[in-house]
Amino acid sequence: MLRGLTTVSFWAADHAAAKNWYTELLGIDPYFERPGYAEFRLGDYQHELGLIDSRYAPAGTATGPAGAVVYWHVDDVTAALQKLLSMGAKEYEALRERGEGFVTASVVDPFGNILGIMYNRHYLEVLGS
Repeated sequence: MLRGLTTVSFWAADHAAAKNWYTELLGIDPYFERPGYAEFRLGDYQHELGLIDSRYAPAGTATGPAGAVVYWHVDDVTAALQKLLSMGAKEYEALRERGEGFVTASVVDPFGNILGIMYNRHYLEVLGS
């Protein structure tokens, strides 16, 4: 039924600042934009990260960190975490070894969204197949 991740949506009251922050973090410009919306294609499978002006959030959407944590695979969790923190993100969950080949951490970006990062050996196995 679920075939793959298509878009992860992050809300930001200051959409322009969020777009600039993620452009700097990712080192790429959004590939698609509309007023109040910017979308980046990321990584090996070109998954999408959408930044949406919080004025368009559905009623009842949390205004602070809440809900599911989506983890993005990175090659070096320590380095990625340090970069995020140096750019003003705040630690949400400290770097944690979760077993052989699995390391996670997460931050809250300057706009209140939880961003998870993970080294995941299964991701690399799937990528290699």
